[in-house]
Amino acid sequence: MSMAVFCEKVLQEQSGVLSVVRLIDTLTQSAAGPEPPKQMPPFIAEVTMIIVLRADKAKGRFGIKVRPEAPSGEQMPSIEQTIQLTGGPWGASIVAPLAFPVGQEGVFWFDVFLTGPSEDYPERLLTRMPLEVFYQPQASTS
Repeated sequence: MSMAVFCEKVLQEQSGVLSVVRLIDTLTQSAAGPEPPKQMPPFIAEVTMIIVLRADKAKGRFGIKVRPEAPSGEQMPSIEQTIQLTGGPWGASIVAPLAFPVGQEGVFWFDVFLTGPSEDYPERLLTRMPLEVFYQPQASTS
């Protein structure tokens, strides 16, 4: 694993080189008004996820599964993609725009799993990606 992060966007040059723009590990949702809600109103979070893997000795078709978990511990729907690894220092990059409902403050965890090219290769947790959500009510006098 070389990288697993959230960002604003990923640019890809004609040469194939990737540039990650504005890393994100925290989202702040705000509400303004004379009496903003005490509890955070639900919203849709939009971020880009990038996962970069290096193959080393791995060869074949593998699956990547990202399983999000809300701060409450509730499992959210998983995201799955198949990659092809050819061994050596090369690997695979997954860039995925995400939009998911947020109804609570706290840390959302995104567990990244690798599944193997055959049934006898167990699912393996590669890393966990945190994304913390804060609510900031802003009372204004008008």
